[in-house]
Amino acid sequence: MSDSGHVVILVHSTSHAVRIERLLTARGVPCRMIPVPRHLSSDCGACVQVAREYAETAHEVVAASGIEVQGIVPV
Repeated sequence: MSDSGHVVILVHSTSHAVRIERLLTARGVPCRMIPVPRHLSSDCGACVQVAREYAETAHEVVAASGIEVQGIVPV
């Protein structure tokens, strides 16, 4: 595992990733949708990448949104 200073928010669908990206952007959290890193899952899909300094805020936004996530994982 590399230490790039980011976390990824793993979700169940691309539409959830899009919604989370919009919510985070609205809160001023820099983020972007990326493909799920292969070392985390071999499934096709998208996740949302956030700098580690914003991980706590991202967790709060996700929790308040009610969107079910698979996890928030450092990469």
